[in-house]
Amino acid sequence: MITIRDIEAARSRIAPHIRRTPIMALDQLQAAIPHQPKVTLKLECLQVTGSFKARGAMNRLLGAAKDEIKAGITTASGGNHGLAVARTAFAAKVPATIFVPSNVSPAKVVKMKAWNAKVEIVGDEWSQSNQAAHDYAKKTGAAYFHPFADPLVVAGQGTLGLEILDDLSDIDAILIAIGGGGLISGLGTVLKARRPDIRIIGIEPVGSPTLRASIDAGHVVTLAEVTSRVPTMTCRRTDERIYETVRDTVDDIVLVSDEEMAEASRFLWFEMGIAADLSGAASIAALRKNLPQLAGAKHVCALVCGAGPEGTV
Repeated sequence: MITIRDIEAARSRIAPHIRRTPIMALDQLQAAIPHQPKVTLKLECLQVTGSFKARGAMNRLLGAAKDEIKAGITTASGGNHGLAVARTAFAAKVPATIFVPSNVSPAKVVKMKAWNAKVEIVGDEWSQSNQAAHDYAKKTGAAYFHPFADPLVVAGQGTLGLEILDDLSDIDAILIAIGGGGLISGLGTVLKARRPDIRIIGIEPVGSPTLRASIDAGHVVTLAEVTSRVPTMTCRRTDERIYETVRDTVDDIVLVSDEEMAEASRFLWFEMGIAADLSGAASIAALRKNLPQLAGAKHVCALVCGAGPEGTV
């Protein structure tokens, strides 16, 4: 889908428009996580709009032809990508229309509107909202920004991997939340090109194991149902190119429950003062399960990919 060169180009392109987010040791804990190696958090929850999605949306904008966005931008999102597109459209001075499912975080809807986006609630999960966004794009001529199945978006997300390697050159494992798979595809492309020895562990909700089910089947599958209440991590079907990248670069995918992510979000707030949504806390939820996939690891990067009030979606 993309190469390391695409990601390096994206880093140069978007650098003036995003933040270089900090890292923080997971230490000084009241309730230490047992049997764990050294862990460093990458706080992408402090990115513009509160998640890594700002990277991909901005790279998509800057890689587009100027007349492509003259009728505005539209997308479908569980929350974080919608926020990023709203902010990107605001920067480009064009209208944004964001389609979201009914379980979207109300706080994120408020933020989208604060970026001057129009928000439409359609359906109970992302695929229904996505169909509405495609219909809107055909009707109005608005540019559709896919949240994960777009090479420019994936390359933008991959720039996070370059930062992680710059700041944490000695990590031997990384934990990454998965929704549609764009983030882990971008990171997998970077990490396997630069440090193929790093173990890449993806995390999906028990109620939306899209990539896990596809890897197990050996081909892309469509989930019969999605039961997770975490809209930023639910996707009934991924893209073929995303599947192939994940298959070739990711070492394993583990499943966590919505409640485990909620508990991890509360843990991050109490122990670290970090306000992470459930997707942002997914890496900590996985870490707290004492994963055998981390056996022998000496330094793990846990990505906190999304911001939100404690214990929220």
